[in-house]
Parts: sequence; C-alpha cells; structure tokens
Amino acid sequence: MAAYLQVDNLTKSYGDRVLFSKISFHINQGDKVALVASNGSGKTSLLDVLAGKESPEGEGSIRFMSGVQVAYLEQDPSYDPEFTVLEQVRSADKKVLQALTAYRQALESEDKKRLEKAINDMDRLDGWNYDQKIERILTSLQFGDIDRIMGTLSGGEVKKVALAGMLIQEAPFMIMDEPTNHLDIEVIEYLEEYLSATQATLFMVTHDRYFLDRVCNTIYELENGELFTYRGNYSLFLEKREERLANRAAETDKARNLYRRELQWIRSTPCARTGKSKSRLESFGKLKERIGPAGNNRAMEINAGIARLGTKIIHCKNLSFSFGQEPLLRDFTYNFSRNEKIGIVGGNGVGKTTFLKLLAGELEPLSGVLQHGTTVRFGFYRQEGISFNPGDTVFDVVHEIAEVVALADGSKVTATSFLSRFLFPPFMHQVKVERLSGGEKRRLYLLTILMRNPNFLILDEPTNDLDILTLNVLEEYLEHFKGCLLIVSHDRYFMDKLADHLFVFEGQGAVKDYPGKCSDYYRSRSAAAPAAAPAGRTGTAPARATSSATAPASASATASAQTVKKLTYRQRKRLEELEAEIQALEGEKSRLESLLSDPERLLTQITEDSVRMGEILARLEEDWEELLGLEDQRES
Repeated sequence: MAAYLQVDNLTKSYGDRVLFSKISFHINQGDKVALVASNGSGKTSLLDVLAGKESPEGEGSIRFMSGVQVAYLEQDPSYDPEFTVLEQVRSADKKVLQALTAYRQALESEDKKRLEKAINDMDRLDGWNYDQKIERILTSLQFGDIDRIMGTLSGGEVKKVALAGMLIQEAPFMIMDEPTNHLDIEVIEYLEEYLSATQATLFMVTHDRYFLDRVCNTIYELENGELFTYRGNYSLFLEKREERLANRAAETDKARNLYRRELQWIRSTPCARTGKSKSRLESFGKLKERIGPAGNNRAMEINAGIARLGTKIIHCKNLSFSFGQEPLLRDFTYNFSRNEKIGIVGGNGVGKTTFLKLLAGELEPLSGVLQHGTTVRFGFYRQEGISFNPGDTVFDVVHEIAEVVALADGSKVTATSFLSRFLFPPFMHQVKVERLSGGEKRRLYLLTILMRNPNFLILDEPTNDLDILTLNVLEEYLEHFKGCLLIVSHDRYFMDKLADHLFVFEGQGAVKDYPGKCSDYYRSRSAAAPAAAPAGRTGTAPARATSSATAPASASATASAQTVKKLTYRQRKRLEELEAEIQALEGEKSRLESLLSDPERLLTQITEDSVRMGEILARLEEDWEELLGLEDQRES
C-alpha cells in the first residue's frame, strides 16, 4: 500500500520547551489515524507542521506522495468577517476559485482563446456545479442561510463553514484538529458516517471517543516525546495501552530494584577502581536514565472538596423566560435533588445556556418562582473558557482565588500544591496564561472552578480541548460527585457516562424530561424522524457559455446525495436488526408451540412456556409494526 506521508526525525520546540523530538512515522493511503496526547504536548503544533503552517526544526523531513492534495481543518478556523458564508466556502478550493475568476474575466474580455481555456478548466474542475455542491454540503451540516456574514456567526456555525470548506476540496488527505468541537450531535453523526465511508486518508486530533472509535483504524499516542502506534480503534487502543503501561511498570519495578542494589554498591565501594568498575558505573548511569525522574508519568488528581449541601437545593415552579418575542423557557417546574446528574440537549439557540444562567441567578425569570437553598454553592464552567488579565501568570490566577484549598478528605493544601495535582508543576507557575495551550487553559479553568468547593456544578461544554486522559480523570471525579451536576455537552461518551436523565430543549420554550441516556435519546429520535431532503438554491453557479450541459456530479456531491435517501443510515441499520430479531423470535415461537403440544410436559413448564409465548407474540407485534413503518417510508 502506498505511503501518502513519510515523516522522519521531526522535532518541534516552543521556547525552551521541547514538544517532541525526532519522531518518525508513515501514513498509508486509506489510513484513518487519530493522534492522542496530553494537553500541551504539541498535538496542534504537529498538525501545523504537517499542514505547512509551521516549519520543522533541524534535519526533520515531511514528504507527501507527489500530487497528493492536503486539506487542513484548524481547531480555531480563520475567516474573513466581511465574507458571506458562500464566499468563505468558495475560497477554500483555490484551483476552482481561480478557474471561476478566470472564466468571468474571459467573458468580459471577449477573447475567444482565453474563454476556451477557461471553459476547459471549468470542465476539468467541475466548476459549473461548485455552488450547488457547497449548498449540498452545508445542508448536510445543517447550516441554513448561506448569505449570512461570517462576522455574525457563532463558534459552532464558523466550525460548520470551515468543515464545508474542507469537504468541498475533495482532498485525498485530510488533516483535522478537533473536528467535532462546537458541533451538534446530529452533525457529528453525519460527519462520522461521511468520514467512515470516504476513501480519503485522515489524520486527526479529537477528544470525541465515540467519533474516534467509529472512524479511526489507527491511533498514535504521543507521550514524553515518544510515539506509540496502535492498529485498531479506540477500544483496542485502551486495551493495548493498558498492556503497554503494565509491561513498562513491571520493567520499571525490576529496574528500580536493580537500581537500589547498584546504588548500595556505589555508596559502599570506592569509585576509583578497575575498568570493570567504570563499566559498572556507566551501566548505573544508563539504568538511572531508564527509570527517569520521579513523577514523570503522573496522572492528574481531582480530589477537591465539596461544600455541605442541604436538603433544599433549587425549586423551580412555572419558570418562564423570553428574548423579545421568542420564548426560551415556558412553565418549567422541577425540584433538584442531591446526587442528581442531568444532561441538557437541544439544538443551537433553543435556550440551553440561558437556562443555566437562570439557575445560577445571573438572569431573572420573566415569571414563575425560582428558589435557591441557603447552602447551594455554584461552580459554573462556561463554554467561553477562562478569563484573565493580560500578563497574568498561572500562579496569579489561582492565588487570586485562594491561598489554600480544601480537599475531599477534609485536609487542606496550598494553592501551589493544588496546581501540581492538576499537572502544573512548579516551573509552570510563572508561565503566562496566554502562553498555555488551549487544553492547558481549560485544565486551569477547571481547577479555578473546583478549588472553590462547589456543590452544584454547571458544566457548559466542558470537554472542548481537553485531552482524553484528562477527560477520564474528570469523569471519575464527577461519577462520585456528591452534589448536583448539570451538563451541556455534545460529547456523547461523556454524557452517556455521567447523565442519569436528560432535559431535552425542544424549542419554543418546551423542555421534556427524558429518562435515559444521551445515545438512547438520539437513537430513538433518529428511528422516529424521516430523513428530510435538503433544499438548495439554484442559479448561483455561473452558466456555461457554450453549452447548457453540465459536467457529471463529483464524488463529494454523490456522497452528499446518498445521505438524502428515504431512510437514514441508523434507520437502515434498525431495519436489518428488526429482520434478524423477527427471524429469531419466529424460531423460538415454533419451538415453544412444539413444547406446548407435548402431553408429557409438566404443568409448571407449560405455565412458563405460555408466559414466554405471550411475551414473544407481543414483541413480534411491536417489531412487525415498526418494520412495516420503515418499509412504508422507504417505498414512499
């Protein structure tokens, strides 16, 4: 299989800090690779170097296969705030954009040779259908008005436009930095299906573990400047990584035992001995390097204390709120309880963040009653992240809040010690916050929330930019959190693991309490809702001068069109599951009918068989009803 990318001896530093040193790897055609590493270890820097935004250091080399086009989705996409959405996406494919410009200029010049060349370029690049392809992709990403100005868009909308710009290029190699950040779950699932089906080669950084598990077939782990390769998805990575760490721990234990014996020999023996002693001293030095410095592979510790929480927490009765004429919350009634963990889901603009601000007392309801218990202490982790003054250091931010922090066991530690537990060692305490990576800023922000010992945690998109290992530690802490927890997140894995039930924001102020997990809710919603055909504008692409015929649709357009079938992917999978389930139930039904007609069978056995037969008949009726509904939808 052809190697699309060959990387040799790549090194990158940030000031005095070495992010990675002399790493080498290759990516074959068709590979779908995810890079996993802790925050601040250089994931984004590596992607920037591969995409040509930054230069490698020293003798490192990056070689793409000749002719391979590379598209790069940045974590924080840049854009022209004066452009419309359509203009922004158009600008993504430079070759098509140049062909469009050349064609329009040739029409104005009336130069026949120039026009003929421009038409040939438009034919070759399928420029005639460019705007229609853009609209199909934006519709698949659930983006509405393509004439909106970029400067007016939200973070999630900007990400969708950047995604459309990457997909429209139809590049055989795509590099993506956190592609699911700020996206709705429905859009994440569409992107999941698209990237799973594409023949393109992928290299990405993502913290979305379901996305990683379903899209990627190879995982690279960057740890302490060393790169480890795992062939398989995220589930296999977890298994193999655990094996690697266990083996390394066993080797390190052996090395430490040997180190202790050698250290004892060194201390009890004069160093100026024979050549054999010098050789042993050299071996001791190498052994010390193998063990490494203490704490080199520490994991983050979250053991913040929780303030006492009384029986009365938050009581809401007929709570309502609107912006102008648009209702965001209508007649909401609910009493929060201790140890409750609630997820919040719903589309953009339906009032989720407004609801959080209402509960926290930052907004006044238009009507209804909102009562806070006297012991409630909020910790509000906001989507926009940490705020700090220019020039603030890590120590400044923490010391301004408190000098000591109460822990879960009742003990207290200094703020600097608490920083170390969040993987900010002493040498980082005087680093300016503005110099931290996006993930390090998020980790510091989380620390500033938890060091106040809140008992009612409100987390608005807490997983953005955090690395997977940090997320695992955070989830462990939140699972045992003894206060109230309210989460808004597009990370399905995070929500499934923590939220016991959901507040579903359905629009127009309606909120439904769903008694189940996040994935269950979206599965039920996908099965119930028919696929909607996208509505695109016409007439935005240039008309061909010499012919009314247009070039055939591209692979990207075909892939987009496939998502507009009568049944969604999940509905087709459900149809297959129903057919298999019905076949199995019919087989069990036939077996029970034979048993029930057996005159030698005991009464207790006949009773059990009769009860089971009733369950099977009821289940068959439900399955047939659902299957026929899906079949009708497919044939309509």
